[in-house]
Amino acid sequence: MPNPPAEVRIAGPSPRRARAQLKGRQPTDEARAAVRALIGPGPHPRELLIEHLHRLNDAHGALREGHLVALAAEMSLSMAEVAEVATFYHHFEIVRDEEVVPALTVRVCDSLACAMAGAEALRDGVAKAVGGGVRVVHAPCVGRCEQAPVAIVGQRPVPHATVESVCEHAAANDRRHPAAADDAAFDPAAQAPCEITTGEEADIAPAFVGYAAYRARGGYQVAAELVNGERSADELLAALEGSGLRGLGGAGFPAGRKWRIVRGFSAPRLMAVNIDEGEPGTFKDRTYLERDPHRFLEGVLIAAQVVGCEAAYLYLRDEYAGCREILERELALLQAHPPCPLPRLELRRGAGAYICGEESAMIESIEGKRGEPRLRPPYIAELGLFGRPTLEHNAETLYWLRDIAERGAPWFSAFGRNGRQGLRSFSVSGRVRRPGVKLAPAGITLRELVDEFCGGMAEGHTLHAYLPGGASGGILPVSLADVPLDFDTLQPHGCFIGSAAVVVLSQHDRARDAALNAMRFFADESCGQCTPCRVGTEKAAVLMQSPAWDNATLDDLSAVMADASICGLGQAAPNAIRCVQRYFPDEVKP
Repeated sequence: MPNPPAEVRIAGPSPRRARAQLKGRQPTDEARAAVRALIGPGPHPRELLIEHLHRLNDAHGALREGHLVALAAEMSLSMAEVAEVATFYHHFEIVRDEEVVPALTVRVCDSLACAMAGAEALRDGVAKAVGGGVRVVHAPCVGRCEQAPVAIVGQRPVPHATVESVCEHAAANDRRHPAAADDAAFDPAAQAPCEITTGEEADIAPAFVGYAAYRARGGYQVAAELVNGERSADELLAALEGSGLRGLGGAGFPAGRKWRIVRGFSAPRLMAVNIDEGEPGTFKDRTYLERDPHRFLEGVLIAAQVVGCEAAYLYLRDEYAGCREILERELALLQAHPPCPLPRLELRRGAGAYICGEESAMIESIEGKRGEPRLRPPYIAELGLFGRPTLEHNAETLYWLRDIAERGAPWFSAFGRNGRQGLRSFSVSGRVRRPGVKLAPAGITLRELVDEFCGGMAEGHTLHAYLPGGASGGILPVSLADVPLDFDTLQPHGCFIGSAAVVVLSQHDRARDAALNAMRFFADESCGQCTPCRVGTEKAAVLMQSPAWDNATLDDLSAVMADASICGLGQAAPNAIRCVQRYFPDEVKP
């Protein structure tokens, strides 16, 4: 007889256990209080994420996980959004809550000028000699190539550094950038052409022209006349075009044409100023800012008024702690005692990412995001910062606006050699007697620049090669030392002038070593968005260490990087490889 069917019972919903808190890691009351003490009660716009990360990093020496959880909660962001931004930038480090953080970090610059001056031995020596609780790390170019080798103790630069001088500052916990006096008299336009600095100065906080002194010498008069309708914006724009001023950050786009393009798009418009200056060998923007900040700021006001920008965002690289303190102080004075109605002025702090020198990556960073370049079109002139038409300029481009307005377009365009027009601020480092910023005529040759503005080659050195535009601009041999240095003159030789960062090599240096230094820099600084750039720079750096180069493979890597990268980093990275292959083949042959 079959068994009766078993009784089937359908169970109802099981009772849920009460959850004491939300899923995921939640901020503790202690962490929230610590974060609020640094960033305030809010609300906190998304664009301020990097600024808030800096406050935490400055206060605690690192970014602790518990504080990041609390910051995410305070800003109504996911932890993933906060972490992906914090891990993108070199100057941030995420640590566990219980992890012991070194009391002090010493960064030793290892870019080309410092490497030539013994940076590797300096770093190794400091690491062995410095006391406990101090971390010693390598750093990319810190923008003080004329003072090589350079170390940064906390935020205090140590120029012409030795093991003894670095350890002395570290032992004294001398980590802050010294303050500068505001009683300088500085007017390079009145002396042009001239040597701005000679490299002999070890002063890391030179006196600058303060607000009162700048106003007393006619400062902000041009900006006030524009705002008050006493000077025609169209006439000033015509003078700018007549001067031939081009963007001095690297691209060389005509400034007047850029203004007309942005003015052609509907308001509201914004302005973004690039003071990231991360190209190895470049330090001209720092030199001008730490001596004459208001001439630059007046340029910001002039451009904003003519183009019709309601706000200007000044993006300053984090390595320039001294410039940041000057700008914070002088902006406060300008806003407290304005010479005319001002646009909104915002100072934003970079966090150690060379890629943010690219205009769209800088805009992403200003918005509080990872500094990854955007695909174009649309260009930022049409769709830029916060989705608005944006005027982007390098700091030095704006620095010359007051002088062009007051002295007239012919004053600027009258300078020049070999058929070129205007002035160029060359950042010169390497094997010269007097490195520094040289305000020289556009079109000057390397040989003329060294002889007339740098006091010749350093003792015991003869000219062998030079980099005309920093790590990106390629390498040229002594046989091409008489080529005019300007926009559009170097491309036939496989190079470009870029930001006019000139690094001079002698018979004691090898072009292949300079190229390898540049490629390692690009591999460290690639944002990783483009596989050809991310992988290509790393692979190229490995191949370039071989005594005899595999030129066929390097040619393939160079072509892919140049053709398939979306921004200038990957596109320019092969320049040094190709120049060594073209001009210095004996250095890499079997």
